[in-house]
Order: sequence, then C-alpha cells, then structure tokens
Amino acid sequence: MLRFGVRVKPGVRKARVGGRWGDGDTLVVAVAAPAVEGKANEAVRRAVAEAFGVRRQDVVIVSGERGRDKVLVIDPAPDDAAKILARLLEE
Repeated sequence: MLRFGVRVKPGVRKARVGGRWGDGDTLVVAVAAPAVEGKANEAVRRAVAEAFGVRRQDVVIVSGERGRDKVLVIDPAPDDAAKILARLLEE
C-alpha cells in the first residue's frame, strides 16, 4: 500500500501527472475534466493509475473528495511504487 498527497489542477488542456506542489511531497495531477459532479476525481484516479501501472480500482481517494488537495492510496501498490512516486515528484 502506498499513501500520498496530490494537488489537482482540473480543466487543463492535457492530463499530466508529475511535479511537486509546495515544499512537501505533494504530487501535482492535472486533468482535463472539470471539477463538477466527481468528474475530476475519476480523471485523477485514471491518470494516477496509468502513471503507476495499476488498475483504476486500485486508486482510492481517502480524503479531499471536494477539494484540490487530496490523499490517495494505491492498494495493492506495485513493488516499485515508491520509486515511481519519487520520479514523478521530480518531473
């Protein structure tokens, strides 16, 4: 299991997972979907799942459903999930 924070940027032209938000270890996830009726949340789950090579169902939003700052859990996480996260944070 891997737990980490994300900062969502909804309504962008092209979805992207990568970069660091602020001074901490918060991953930036930009999605094309608007922040209405849970569309951005589903887009975040899809984008993160693709970035980590897991199924969308394995990505769960555990807090922040209604805000831009969220906490996600990937369970089960791939063996190299921590390395993937570190690489994405540095992009």
